[in-house]
Amino acid sequence: MLKVLAAAGILAFAGLAVPSANAADEPAAVPTHAVTGYWQNFNNGATVQTLAQVQDDYDIIAVAFADATGTPGQVDFTLDSAGLGGYTDAQFRADVAAKQAAGKSVVISIGGEKGTVAVNNEASANAFATSVSALMDEYGFDGVDIDLENGLNSTYMTEALKSIAGQAGDGFVLTMAPQTIDMQSTSNEYFKTALAVKDILTVVNMQYYNSGTMLGCDGKVYAQGTVDFLTALACIQLEGGLDPSQVGLGLPASPSAAGGGYTDPGVVNNALDCLTKGTNCGSFKPSKTYPGLRGAMTWSTNWDAAAGDAWSNAVGPHVHGLP
Repeated sequence: MLKVLAAAGILAFAGLAVPSANAADEPAAVPTHAVTGYWQNFNNGATVQTLAQVQDDYDIIAVAFADATGTPGQVDFTLDSAGLGGYTDAQFRADVAAKQAAGKSVVISIGGEKGTVAVNNEASANAFATSVSALMDEYGFDGVDIDLENGLNSTYMTEALKSIAGQAGDGFVLTMAPQTIDMQSTSNEYFKTALAVKDILTVVNMQYYNSGTMLGCDGKVYAQGTVDFLTALACIQLEGGLDPSQVGLGLPASPSAAGGGYTDPGVVNNALDCLTKGTNCGSFKPSKTYPGLRGAMTWSTNWDAAAGDAWSNAVGPHVHGLP
């Protein structure tokens, strides 16, 4: 008889207690240069994947998305088994653990384009923190991704995130995916939140797409899809208080993955080189280099798969080879 004693972290077999491998496991540290990819818990025409099928170049996998409930601030997660071809909850949980055993981090993403999670007072902050922590405990997620595209209150989101981090302890991973407009100024609520949680923040992967033109840190206007758009907008975050290790470039994996802003992977790699080494820049050249830049993100691993893994095959090795 094999019996798992989860609370004690041991295995009892034939009356003989031996240490459980899981009990000794520690969360894998996020690599110095990391690639983040969103995994779709729904079928929108991109390649349907199990978590196990997510390409190996992704170091942080953001499960998209947790859903709002009828209680303000509270979120929940339900695997779309039917939409994902019969993918079971049990297999999903096993795949989370397997990815982590392979050195990956798996986080639960909150929000998305249609997400309406509101954390704007004490009660909703508590509900958010409690429900996210419960999902982390239930599924074994390493942390949380904040992808709220319909407004954010820095005071209460900061409170909620610090509560979650305090409950999670070591190995907590916190990622954010603001829109370009959200990071134009340190006075914006998203930017204020990022700075307020800097002590627990892993990376901000701003969405350099579905944006239109934006101002760079030099005050000039830049168009999406170009090296200058990536470097001049990243400069705002890099010079606005975030550590280079907390800055990543978020791009669509294919033209089908976004309404606008698809950027050729070669251009993404040029921007990474410009920011980290001062090479392959466009007309904008940062006044200094940021070799500690965290890396890049894409929406999504599914759209990447639909395009033959072209994005991760090009950007993944480049990120992992940064100085």
